[in-house]
Amino acid sequence: MAKEPSTRAVKTKAALRPVDLARMAGVSTQQIRNYADEGILPPTERTAAGYRRFEPRHREAMLTYRVLAKGFGWDAARSIMRALHAGGLAPAVALVDARHAALHEQRLSLHAAAEALEAVAGQVPEAPDSPRSGLRIGEVAAHLGVRTSALRVWEAAGLLAPQRERGTGYRRYGAADVRDARMVTMLRQGRYPLHQIQAVLDGLRRTGSTVELRAAIAERHAALNTTSAAMLEGTAHLYRYVTDHLPDA
Repeated sequence: MAKEPSTRAVKTKAALRPVDLARMAGVSTQQIRNYADEGILPPTERTAAGYRRFEPRHREAMLTYRVLAKGFGWDAARSIMRALHAGGLAPAVALVDARHAALHEQRLSLHAAAEALEAVAGQVPEAPDSPRSGLRIGEVAAHLGVRTSALRVWEAAGLLAPQRERGTGYRRYGAADVRDARMVTMLRQGRYPLHQIQAVLDGLRRTGSTVELRAAIAERHAALNTTSAAMLEGTAHLYRYVTDHLPDA
């Protein structure tokens, strides 16, 4: 008795048009052509008339790419898919491993930064400095390793409020101002938005509380966890795509 072809075998023979893939992904047909030209999709055959002939493996490649992008970012996802189709599994998983390692480094950095920020937040001066006893903007910038223009931007945003010398108008940063500038520097390096930094500084200035700071750090931890989960999902899609459609990769 003849054995019926499996559903998977039938699917692999089904031809798909660029518009079919475009509708599945919610992009234009030109974008699908771009994916093919960039190597995000595996090589395509062409009909006698010169049209690309897509198959289910191209659909799976496209979906894998878009799921990868949720966790790894568009550039990294593009590099992973191109490496897979051009060089096989080894260079692709090397890129995946590198991104996971980078995320782990971010976790370690966040932990270290959280401890440092807590220490900095506790450096509250006992008495206000006089307008002429503090540091000038260039000295603060050099001390923190930032540009004077960054300090001015943060001041314009309401994050910093150094006193001004009478007559000259020069900025003078007291101990509290330097502490705040150091806090802003560290938080900006951690990619915290200005409005969130403002809430942290407001809490410190009003009550000396680090509640907002801890909330900001917790939010950053949550964002890393979300990214990690998305990377895990993308890696799972990549594994299925390779085992189902590129067993010899």
